[in-house]
Amino acid sequence: MLKEFREFALKGNVVDLAVGVIIGAAFGKIVASMVEDVLMPIIGWIAGGLDFSNYFLPLVNSVTATSYADAKAQGAVIGYGQFLTISINFMIVAWVLFMVIKAVNKLRRQAPPPEPAPAVLPEDIALLREIRDLLARTKP
Repeated sequence: MLKEFREFALKGNVVDLAVGVIIGAAFGKIVASMVEDVLMPIIGWIAGGLDFSNYFLPLVNSVTATSYADAKAQGAVIGYGQFLTISINFMIVAWVLFMVIKAVNKLRRQAPPPEPAPAVLPEDIALLREIRDLLARTKP
């Protein structure tokens, strides 16, 4: 059973998938930083200095904090600002992946088809074709 597992784990598809997951996690961190540290401040500035990360709705009366992190410590809150940030994060990741896949598909389509190898017929097929052609010429 250990041998079967090793064969499965070392197949090309499994290793490729593992590399993809690791790169995807690193890419996700880059995109999250871009959204949180670059895009959301710009969107907040355009919207009049709003900070989406601190938008929340308290569910209990004991929450008196003005920041989302402090409010979470005080009680139950709905952090719709965080949800908005993560939604924008997802849209950016989806758009970038769409553009990458579109570019890869375009490169695949542009690849010229391989030149066909010169056809070398086996001797018996060449002989049969000659016979066919002779018979076609002799028919009335």
